Amino acid sequence: MSDAILVLGAGGFIGRHLAERLAASGVDVIAATPRPATFAHSGISNAVSAYDDVAQFRRWVPQCRAVVHAASSSTPGSSAAQPQLDGNLRTTLALIEALQDTPSCRLLFLSSGGTLYGDRDVPAREDDPLRPRSYHGAGKAAAEHFLHAWATQYGGTAVLLRPSNVYGPGQSARRGFGIIPTAFDCALHGKPLPIWDGSTVRDYLYVDDLLELCAATLAHAFEPGAHVFNAAFGEGIALDKLIDRIDAATGRPIERRYESARRVDIHSITADTTAARSTFGWSPAIDLDEGLRRTWQWYSTQA
Repeated sequence: MSDAILVLGAGGFIGRHLAERLAASGVDVIAATPRPATFAHSGISNAVSAYDDVAQFRRWVPQCRAVVHAASSSTPGSSAAQPQLDGNLRTTLALIEALQDTPSCRLLFLSSGGTLYGDRDVPAREDDPLRPRSYHGAGKAAAEHFLHAWATQYGGTAVLLRPSNVYGPGQSARRGFGIIPTAFDCALHGKPLPIWDGSTVRDYLYVDDLLELCAATLAHAFEPGAHVFNAAFGEGIALDKLIDRIDAATGRPIERRYESARRVDIHSITADTTAARSTFGWSPAIDLDEGLRRTWQWYSTQA
């Protein structure tokens, strides 16, 4: 086993940031993407994968000390009325089958802090019951259970991070993938923003803060087993208030178009991050206003 790290989903927003971050720290990175991709750092090699080929994973995993599973092809909205194995869960199952042959290879799985717990009046803790409302969240919960089973049977080490809503430079506007880039796109082009329920509460975590936590988990000495940590800024905000803050960051007030609430959406969710803070000495450094300023600065130069 070499010292490389395999990043699944390295062409995506979080995966690309993490691959570049790891390579900049001197780690050899195998960046798995569904289509050929280029990266800024020479320490990154691109491997094209459909993510469901066990034989391919079996070739890659023995070359690595860790695998980061950051591949995701759905959101709560896109999964509505479409329960499925394809995409997220099928990738996890193929990876687990390969990891059975190399249990010494650590796994970091990016789960979901915003969809697993259901509605919460108080910050959710890692040992709270999982009550996903969307099929996307149900798929993440199922993947976590499969990873627990793998770690228990084979003596593997899995770190399951449950991030809140992650945002930052590099996140482009895609339907259903992130309210912040969608709102920035509306501000930039003078388009109305559809809002299903302006009172919904979410937590927003700047991408650099998540990368710090990912790096800490990869460096930490864990016992075999599955280890779960929430990753969040620690402060919920209602959607209408978020748009107010985005208006302030851009100086371009967005027209809001209110529509009927969707049955797939959780109304309120925040997460308790005591475990991550105490285990790794981690705490988010970028507050919402600063994160929005930095993200808008990047986004407004991309048009």
